[in-house]
Amino acid sequence: MLSQEGILQMGTYINPGKTAFEEAVNSEIYIDKTGMLGYLNSVVKTKQKYVSVSRPRRFGKTMAADMICAYYGREADSRELFLQRKLSEMALWDKYLGKFDVIRIVMTDFFKLGRTAGEALTSLKNRVLLELEESYPDTRYDADDFSYSLDRFYRKSGIPFVIVIDEWDAVFRVWKDDSEAQRLYLDFLRDWLKDKPYVALAYMTGILPIKKYGQHSALNMFTEYSMMAPRQLAPYTGFTEDEVRNLCTEYGRDYARIKDWYDGYIVSDITPPDPNHEELKTTGKSPEANRYALYSPLSVVESMTTGVIKDYWNKTETYEALAEYIRMDYDGLKEAVALLMDGGRLAIDTSTYQNDMTTLTGRDDVLSLLVHLGYLGFDDERSEVFIPNREILDEFKTSTKGKEWTGTFRSFEASRRLQVSGEARAACGT
Repeated sequence: MLSQEGILQMGTYINPGKTAFEEAVNSEIYIDKTGMLGYLNSVVKTKQKYVSVSRPRRFGKTMAADMICAYYGREADSRELFLQRKLSEMALWDKYLGKFDVIRIVMTDFFKLGRTAGEALTSLKNRVLLELEESYPDTRYDADDFSYSLDRFYRKSGIPFVIVIDEWDAVFRVWKDDSEAQRLYLDFLRDWLKDKPYVALAYMTGILPIKKYGQHSALNMFTEYSMMAPRQLAPYTGFTEDEVRNLCTEYGRDYARIKDWYDGYIVSDITPPDPNHEELKTTGKSPEANRYALYSPLSVVESMTTGVIKDYWNKTETYEALAEYIRMDYDGLKEAVALLMDGGRLAIDTSTYQNDMTTLTGRDDVLSLLVHLGYLGFDDERSEVFIPNREILDEFKTSTKGKEWTGTFRSFEASRRLQVSGEARAACGT
């Protein structure tokens, strides 16, 4: 958009530019994840253009959103910025560079205590439409019909939108018990985004996957990339082993200790079979998925810059305390937690989890939620959960202090001794 002096100005919601991403690039520690844009470019203007990414707090979600705005925004002027990044090593890396109008929304700016969902949505729509009118002053919008207005702006300009929604799940955390507000919000997103010609790419990010009602979702056009199944975005979900090794070399840190404290999130890309892949054509089998061991970016950065290896997880301000959830003793949940804290693994059924923070009807629902919050790792090949590292184990230890856990740990220890004793007798043939 242009100022009265004709100087290009970035908007708050429309074409916010590259400044936020430049700050990340200029930081003391920056891990280049621009290769992610290569994958997003492959789904732009396709049926797979709806991307929902869920990760725990401090796993780089906002930086990725800033990067997307800087790359696709037609007013960002980011060629030199990306020419120095890994993305430029890919073929056709600049295919969509600066080609779209970007709409960037941070939902926590609108969904706050003290206002209704209707008020939040009205404020959001008004602010976006006002900025669009500044960009296209000859086009009038209909304040009562948001999607129709966006279609008018699109047909006026001929430029489709890349829509970036950060903290998409805010309504499920602010009004976690208000199902009517949640439905109103989901209906708004569906009406805004689904099957709209003005959408080139819709990218949502948050802690939680898309809310389900029963086995269905109001936003079933989205492909989900979560901590359970990050799919093609797996290497961009956290810091990889190679990236952390390189940081340890640069900063002179003990890699073995860093690994013990912060490693443990095991994910795989589960890439859909490529019909042209040589292995598939010759053997009839698709190649195995690539597997990655991921580290929490926040903890690694803090330990590198300070030289202090400790628990940084309790500074992530997860919206609910771990203790609150593991206190829900569904189906022997406390015994399951004791097993996990002892280094065990537990197979779970994730299918009943409704992707929110309140509809928890059994042990496996709680454990599924803890995977999305980052408190548990998930092995997708075996559908097993586990405590990923020492840092998270410390969080469990802190959350299980108190008399209510004493009996649980005593029972677990007695059961383990009996098991060990039985195995010893069996080995001796007695």
